[in-house]
Amino acid sequence: MKKVEVYILAGFLGSGKTTLLKNLLTEEKQLGRRVAVVMNELGQTSIDSNEVSEDIPLKELLNGCVCCTIQGQLEVHMHGLLNDHELDSIYIETTGVAHPIEVLDACLSPLFADKLDVQSIVTIVDANRWKDRHGMSIRLQKLLQEQVRHADVLLINKVDQLTEAEQGSIIFDIQSVNPKAKCLLTRYSAVRLEDLSFKRTRINETREKAHVQHDLRVKTFVHQFQHPLNIDIFENWLRAMPDTIYRIKGYLRFTHSDNTFLFQYSYGMPLYMKEMLKYPLTLVFIGEDLNPSWMEAEMKLISEQSAFE
Repeated sequence: MKKVEVYILAGFLGSGKTTLLKNLLTEEKQLGRRVAVVMNELGQTSIDSNEVSEDIPLKELLNGCVCCTIQGQLEVHMHGLLNDHELDSIYIETTGVAHPIEVLDACLSPLFADKLDVQSIVTIVDANRWKDRHGMSIRLQKLLQEQVRHADVLLINKVDQLTEAEQGSIIFDIQSVNPKAKCLLTRYSAVRLEDLSFKRTRINETREKAHVQHDLRVKTFVHQFQHPLNIDIFENWLRAMPDTIYRIKGYLRFTHSDNTFLFQYSYGMPLYMKEMLKYPLTLVFIGEDLNPSWMEAEMKLISEQSAFE
């Protein structure tokens, strides 16, 4: 089954996210691809949605940030887009104060994560704002850094307003925060779609391995269990798993119970909530440098051990 590509567009207020989205949608149309857009606004009215043509499916998340107050709405909208449309890609334009990892977490529901392929987190940095960032509050400075730190692709935008020396200084600063991301200098958020998607430009296995070594990718892994698990075996694995796995969510059943449980794990704390419906037994993992082959082997081992208990 062909998965739908997802691009998360992050960046502080006024950095150029909507301009980037317009540029990418124009190229998508030229390629004849089927796309959808999710736009998140903090206020009750969306202004930027007027920039999306009427023939493109659009979902709006208003009056809240997708990474905190309205995660459930994003899940509903994503589920609707996947059910109602045959899509090649979905673009999620976040608010200027969103944390990209929280957005990634919110869009990966266990109900449809296996249908999505998150291509990249793209963070747009306003060059002048970065240069003057020390005049901002500590909280906003930290947010800017987090948006940069977790990007796969970094667009340093509005560089035409800087001298060459200032450009060099900003590149040095940003690469010291995230040395593994692809870093591009832009004017008017002008990039090509292939600049944002590593997977479409990979030619062979050798190139893919080289890319993995040089790319910070916050990765996801999705696994579906066929049978209930032994909860003691599962929790022993949780205690021993790498600390680079920092989010897990999904639905599980255990050998000691007939119930289905919503399972969530973050910051070292597992949480089980009994569900009334029997959902597919799917877990979504989010972390850095996840090795799919290793993860698959580990999940298979948990299943086999549970079957013998």
